[in-house]
Amino acid sequence: MTEATQQFFAALPARAPEVLRSPATGTLRIDLSDGQRTEHWLIRIRPGVVEVDQGMEHSDATWYCSEDLFDRLIVGRVHAISALFRNDTAFSGDVVLFLAFRRFFPSPPGTRDPREVAREHARWTR
Repeated sequence: MTEATQQFFAALPARAPEVLRSPATGTLRIDLSDGQRTEHWLIRIRPGVVEVDQGMEHSDATWYCSEDLFDRLIVGRVHAISALFRNDTAFSGDVVLFLAFRRFFPSPPGTRDPREVAREHARWTR
């Protein structure tokens, strides 16, 4: 596992209050594989709170991802839902947990909030 991945998981509890505003509650297990071995990360999600652990415990949802893809997700080079739709990754269980967790990933470089773009456009068309 990369140092970036370890830092990402270590930072989740501190970031949770600003990122998790939905009422999602449950346990998401993220299985990261490098082709030879698989690391299991348990993410316990409650509104505004995340607890991170490692292990093979029961979870409400499981997300299977390669370490390489996960590294690209945590720097914003890939979008989580797009990767899921392309079958680059797999998910089973409570999809609300995946949707809540994906908010921890940064947006791809150059991405702008559509509301900001609309406001800017409105100013120029007056």
